[in-house]
Amino acid sequence: MQPRHRRPRTALFSALVASVAALVAGLIAWPGADRADAAPAVFVHPGVTVSKGQLDFTKAKLDAGAQPWKSAFDQMKAGKYADLNRTPKPRATVECGSYSNPNYGCTDEREDAIAAYTHALAWYFTRDERHAKKSIQLMDAWSAVIQDHTNSNAPLQTGWAGSSWPKAAEIIKYTYTGGWANEGRFRTMLRNVYLPEVINGSNSNGNWELTMMEAAIGISVFLEDKASYDKAMAKFRTRTAAYIYLSSDGALPKTVPSQNLDTREKIVKYWQGQSTFVTGLSQETCRDFTHTGYGISSISHIAETSRIQGQDLYGTDVGERLRQALGFHSKYQLGEAPPSWLCGGSVERGLGPVTEVGYNALHTRRGIAMTNTQKLTEQQRPAGSNNLFVAWETLTHAENPS
Repeated sequence: MQPRHRRPRTALFSALVASVAALVAGLIAWPGADRADAAPAVFVHPGVTVSKGQLDFTKAKLDAGAQPWKSAFDQMKAGKYADLNRTPKPRATVECGSYSNPNYGCTDEREDAIAAYTHALAWYFTRDERHAKKSIQLMDAWSAVIQDHTNSNAPLQTGWAGSSWPKAAEIIKYTYTGGWANEGRFRTMLRNVYLPEVINGSNSNGNWELTMMEAAIGISVFLEDKASYDKAMAKFRTRTAAYIYLSSDGALPKTVPSQNLDTREKIVKYWQGQSTFVTGLSQETCRDFTHTGYGISSISHIAETSRIQGQDLYGTDVGERLRQALGFHSKYQLGEAPPSWLCGGSVERGLGPVTEVGYNALHTRRGIAMTNTQKLTEQQRPAGSNNLFVAWETLTHAENPS
């Protein structure tokens, strides 16, 4: 019902309304105000971390016997994840405590998901149908059984496994013509078991939420769920800004509002006691490089998925934070002694096979010099798997311009 008496709007009042509306819109959109992170009008498939163009580039290199792709493929084929005799080990409830203790199905789930992705890649590169069928068998086994994740590590565990499942599913659904009868059941599994566990994020260390958003975004692509994609991407943008520091952020790192890190003391504690903030530093640098690597990896995977879907995050602050974090940690991973102001003069190395995707995007495609990252990436080739959610990225992304 319209109000009985309506006062005419003055020009000043109209301008004020417009200004407030613009401010609110800006606040809602931060940090993706350019909407470079919005879900595409039509999703691209396969489109989770690796595209058809990238797969075709690698296949051509393999057909020619070129390096480093041949050695990367040989490494993958020789490992346990490509075993055609692998027997899936699904559980109705996967229970994972801190550091996977207790471990009731945690390793089995993660490794079956990586194996499904591995066989999907092996199918594409060899056209041996046995690999496609094995990937389907693994996905079907879990979609027939799993109902829940429990205990303290449930969100992280779901993120790890949930990052690999859609990568496998995307390749199988959109490149294998032999049929997948239980695809609908697999979709239901992702929708009902995985997505609700990860979509709302986490206030734990930053690698948790980044991995969870990687899973949520990959699942959203496979499900073609624009609302979940946008929700996960907004959380990802906020968390990335709060995970890797740039000097342009100011005297203190950005924070995730829900964590209420509203004093310097709280921020320093959350940053593992680190009180000197320099460009490229991560929230978990002074914890160890391994967990930092998890966060860096998820940032690169999400940026890559977003690029495939038509939205380039590498040209935003995401790309700059990724570039700086890669360079900063690669330098110390290569052996340079840390200064006394950094983690008390001692860092725990172990970055893992996590540099290839970001390095390829920023160096190969965008032409940015990344001396330390290049040295570490080439030194670590062929990059294998971290047995959690990272696998075969020299094979899929080395020098890949697609």
